Amino acid sequence: MAVLGEFLRARRSLLRPEDVGLPALGERRRVAGLRREELAQLAGVSVSYYTRLEQGQSVNASDAILDALAGALRLDEHEREHLRELAAHRPRTQRRPPPERLDPLARDLLRSLGDVPALVLGRRSDVLAWNPLGHALMAGHVDPTAPERPADRPNTARMLFLDPHTRELYADWPRKARAVVGNLRAVAGRYPEDALLASLVGELTMKSPEFVALWGDHRVKPCEADSYVLRHPLVGALTVAQQILTPARSPEQTVVVVTTAEGSASENTLKLLGRSGH
Repeated sequence: MAVLGEFLRARRSLLRPEDVGLPALGERRRVAGLRREELAQLAGVSVSYYTRLEQGQSVNASDAILDALAGALRLDEHEREHLRELAAHRPRTQRRPPPERLDPLARDLLRSLGDVPALVLGRRSDVLAWNPLGHALMAGHVDPTAPERPADRPNTARMLFLDPHTRELYADWPRKARAVVGNLRAVAGRYPEDALLASLVGELTMKSPEFVALWGDHRVKPCEADSYVLRHPLVGALTVAQQILTPARSPEQTVVVVTTAEGSASENTLKLLGRSGH
């Protein structure tokens, strides 16, 4: 329940009294955001009960209480689901899961995409597979056979924060970083016992102050379709949409498909990369 308390405190700190219709009164406040008693008032629960929730001393919060807290904290649907997942989990010993295996249907889908850049990610954002153009576009400096070896698999979250080549690829790196951390938060809520996921978060926390700042605000948002400007080292700038497909038999894996607008300069740039031999 410690993570639940962290989430509640982080989201409470983001709200000001005037954001939720409470008088600010102009007094100096010792902490950022709402006080515990203010949030408890908005949610219709006692201050002592809410305090126990934040301190991890209370379990079995009802759906009604969780919905009330979500409303008071102005959570969106993704964040509401994350709150419910955190409240439902009981402390468990973290386990080191076996290496993820590429789903055969995801492999077939990847092969069928042909000249469309694509890659398959596991639940911790490890690259399980990529097609040649997906590799050339997103990580041409990485050994193309690395995803075939579980111990050497590239991890897109690690690369985004720790690999200067990947960092340079995104013209708006901060927006991509927020998206990756929001998705990682959602995954961590679903799999709190995953020791490899905890290890990844620990590594990024030790090595990237920017990750620490983003991780600390507990924003939650699964990766969805979005557009980015890429600065590719071989063919220059292009605007792409990164779209997410989920194999029916392996919902923990995602197929990331990269597309460009029809007839655009970016479409021609991507074709140029395909003809370059990577």
